[in-house]
Amino acid sequence: MYSLSAADESTGGVFDVVADWAVGLMDRIGGPGAAIAIGIENLFPPIPSEVILPLAGFAAARGTMTVVEAIVWSTIGSVVGALVLYAISHVLGIERLCRIVDRMPLVDVEDVRKGEEWFKRHGAKAVFFGRMVPLVRSAISVPAGVARMPVALFVLWTTLGSAIWNSVFVLAGYFLGDNWDQVEKYSSVLQYVVLVVLVGLVVWFVYRKVAARRG
Repeated sequence: MYSLSAADESTGGVFDVVADWAVGLMDRIGGPGAAIAIGIENLFPPIPSEVILPLAGFAAARGTMTVVEAIVWSTIGSVVGALVLYAISHVLGIERLCRIVDRMPLVDVEDVRKGEEWFKRHGAKAVFFGRMVPLVRSAISVPAGVARMPVALFVLWTTLGSAIWNSVFVLAGYFLGDNWDQVEKYSSVLQYVVLVVLVGLVVWFVYRKVAARRG
């Protein structure tokens, strides 16, 4: 018999608050609760999907919903959250973004335009794989919106990528049951690796810009 004790015995702090809130939401309204939690996670990345998704699987194991409902509803939430960011970026547009970038140090407007062209060529792959990369999952909606990626294609690749990512974590939470919180501990390793790579790329980018201007 599963219980909510897993949430109470977790690492504490923000993790506990998020876990308790998500469990309560899913207990009250089931699958739509998972969709709301994941939708918010897409808009506020500090709320980790690596906590919310295993909890949805845990809730399914307790009978709050079926595992299929947990995957479907969480994927719906992912797509809706991604569409909100896409819409904001779409309205902002490349010209406004370039005007903002033009006022920023160490960033060239030409780089932004080249990035837009790159995304237009590789947009589908970027969205699909981006939905399965921690720290990038939410952010990938921004260049998609700025580049005016067709909404139907954006929804298609966001749905496919999100469904794969969500299924892995929901099923992990489902089969681990009371030990669902172990999923977050292992997934955090991947987040740290990706974060180190991203920081390295940013440092390299800044170094290249500074060296080019001094040269």
